[in-house]
Amino acid sequence: MMILYNDQFKKREDVRIDIEDRAYQFGDGIYEVIRVYDGKPFYLNEHLERLGKSAKKIRLNLPYSLDELEDRLNQLIKQNDFTQGNLYLQVSRGTAPRNHAFPKNSAPLLIAYTQPAERPVKEQTEGIRAITAEDIRWLWCDVKSLNLLGAVLAKQEAYDKHCKEAIFIRDGIVTEGSSTNLFMVKDGMLLTHPADHFILHGITRKITLQLADQLQIPVSEKKFGKESLFDADEIFITSTTMEICPVVEVDGKTIGDGRPGPLTRQLQEAFKRLIPSKTEA
Repeated sequence: MMILYNDQFKKREDVRIDIEDRAYQFGDGIYEVIRVYDGKPFYLNEHLERLGKSAKKIRLNLPYSLDELEDRLNQLIKQNDFTQGNLYLQVSRGTAPRNHAFPKNSAPLLIAYTQPAERPVKEQTEGIRAITAEDIRWLWCDVKSLNLLGAVLAKQEAYDKHCKEAIFIRDGIVTEGSSTNLFMVKDGMLLTHPADHFILHGITRKITLQLADQLQIPVSEKKFGKESLFDADEIFITSTTMEICPVVEVDGKTIGDGRPGPLTRQLQEAFKRLIPSKTEA
């Protein structure tokens, strides 16, 4: 497998990362996960635009322009003869003697690689189980940073309870999943937390809102409490890797009739139709 290492393509066994890289010691960096369908990156420009925003917010200089990065990522896909799965991209502030303050003379390090993965058809068809968990993350959740320990701990708690996702609750308010955005349906209305600093501004979340508008499904981006989850007609999560995935149980309580709901199905079908239109040569 070939790896994009700054502006070079290297075999994985030839990649070396210093022990004082700031991603390794401080989580000082940002990342993106981009879905690849039929050898084409899905909504690549939107992912790179978000990467640029994250970099600016944490005062991290990218090693080259987003246009150059787009070209190199497409080259990486071709070099690996990659057709289906995820493209992982990470940028750290670089290597320097360990000190909390920004180093004066360090160059950012960009790494990207491909990861084969099938679409989660079983989960999308049957739905998943979830738990709720206290949202202990930092307050810049709109930055896609490498500081993921809060999400990791919540996800593991979900797995320990034989569930697939943890739904974060902050001060009684539902924010998002540990690695997903969250939507609920009540009386034909789609509800989701506003795109502020408490949630990641997910690309698939954005696509879902666009699809809802096209399908004339009413949407309300407003805060709602934990108890609203148990009174929801439908719940689903969205992410690059999960696409649009129903949630049929939360904290052991059945959501709706325990099956993926009609609005969720409608949005899933619209998303499936979108894939070929965005991956044509």
